[in-house]
Amino acid sequence: MAAAGPGNEPAVRRGGPGADLAGLASLAEPTRRALYLYVRAQQSAVSRDEAAAGVGVPRHKAKFHLDKLVEDGLLEVEFARRTGRQGPGAGRPAKLYRPGAREFSVSVPKRSYELAGRLMARGITGARGEGGLVAGALGDAAREQGRELAAEARRQAGDDASPAALQAAARAVLDEQGYATRADGTFANCPFHALVAEHTDLVCGMNLAIIEGMLGGLPRLPLAAVLDPAEGRCCVRLAAGA
Repeated sequence: MAAAGPGNEPAVRRGGPGADLAGLASLAEPTRRALYLYVRAQQSAVSRDEAAAGVGVPRHKAKFHLDKLVEDGLLEVEFARRTGRQGPGAGRPAKLYRPGAREFSVSVPKRSYELAGRLMARGITGARGEGGLVAGALGDAAREQGRELAAEARRQAGDDASPAALQAAARAVLDEQGYATRADGTFANCPFHALVAEHTDLVCGMNLAIIEGMLGGLPRLPLAAVLDPAEGRCCVRLAAGA
């Protein structure tokens, strides 16, 4: 796929790998890390006063770092009256902090072993339910994943996107999955790299089905996915289609 032109680089999406990296980098600051660990160790949400006292920092400093942890997705906020009083005169609810529900994971280059696990579980479940072969059911699950990626690319590109804009969005979505797209249609990275050595046919077939499913959901792109294993890149590449 051709690269996006200058000024058209895809923005880092909230919840994508860039957001994961920013969230984990946030913990490099010692006070912020101490506050995060303190909140995680509590059985219920804590106020900024409790957090400040727990790590021995001034309240205003705790507020700054706690709110930064919320911004980075590591903590979440809720409001509650700690006294239990209700109605007029009960006072304003307190702002409380609790651990965020999101999980953060960063690898360089990016890997997607959780996705591989989900697809394999769906494939096994589908094969058992239909009395078929696991490989075929895994392919169906992978193509469905590809169609979901196509829908995300269309959403990012917009309803009236040109083919070039749609292609740039598709590239961005694949990069988020860890494929590291190149302008020549190859992928510099396999998101399931550690599985390839022992399960080459299974993993390459899964990659092929994902890309096929994505391209099937983007009929305006004259591209086809083909198996073309080579050292140092994904086994799938993009070729000119009909």
